Amino acid sequence: MKVFYSPEMVADAQSFSPSARKPREVMGSWQRRFPLIEVIPVLPVTVEELCLAHDPDHVRGVLSLRRANGFGNHLAQVAASLPWTSGAMLGAARAALVDGCAVAPVAGFHHACFADGGGYCTFNGLMVAALVLRRERQLLRVGILDCDQHYGNGTTDIIRELRLDWVEHYSAGAWWEQPAQAERFLAEIPGIMQRFAACDLLLYQAGADPHVDDPLGGWLTTQQLRERDRGVFQTARSLGVPIAWNLAGGYQANLRKVLDIHDNTMLECLCAYA
Repeated sequence: MKVFYSPEMVADAQSFSPSARKPREVMGSWQRRFPLIEVIPVLPVTVEELCLAHDPDHVRGVLSLRRANGFGNHLAQVAASLPWTSGAMLGAARAALVDGCAVAPVAGFHHACFADGGGYCTFNGLMVAALVLRRERQLLRVGILDCDQHYGNGTTDIIRELRLDWVEHYSAGAWWEQPAQAERFLAEIPGIMQRFAACDLLLYQAGADPHVDDPLGGWLTTQQLRERDRGVFQTARSLGVPIAWNLAGGYQANLRKVLDIHDNTMLECLCAYA
């Protein structure tokens, strides 16, 4: 399994959210548990590629520290990491088109709108990857399955702003949030996945923040999150739709509990594709 990671993806955002530093922690956990994963160095995206999904003034303002990033600050190390985080998603997407599945251990995409960031998201690497590959004629249709706790408003904003009728977007946070819904949600995953059957690629946000103990989540257990991921990977493989996935949210104070959820996602991925 190819995992796209470089240390340049990591930053200290001085924030409640661990997302900017989480790639390093996740990789440490994965390399201890899954020593056979193949770590691929990341190629950062260009400013031009970021501008495919975002207003150029916003992109250049953030990178030059004139505009706040998605964490609400102007830290140089956060700005420096951003081409690398989107680059990891693009690299994983490219690899998935060849190998069927690949991983970008990053977070911080889906609240990034066309001309603004927020919610710990600065640039929308999901949309950057989709638009770069579309420009290169690598795909005709792309699916985005967002299983973060929260609605992917930034993704929706970019799709609307750029009129991207070739993107199929499903954000679970718009429909599912109560523990009483958990078993029905898990049962409906194969049906949800059918909307991506005609896509050339699926980008999957495997959020850890729907966990019952997450301060910003609260409706799925650890085992149910694992069943969610199993359903997504097994259905994607049965449909023959390549899948590239990332980490999305996870805010428990004990980061080890978040890492355990991401470990389970990798385990289910390997069970489906190894």
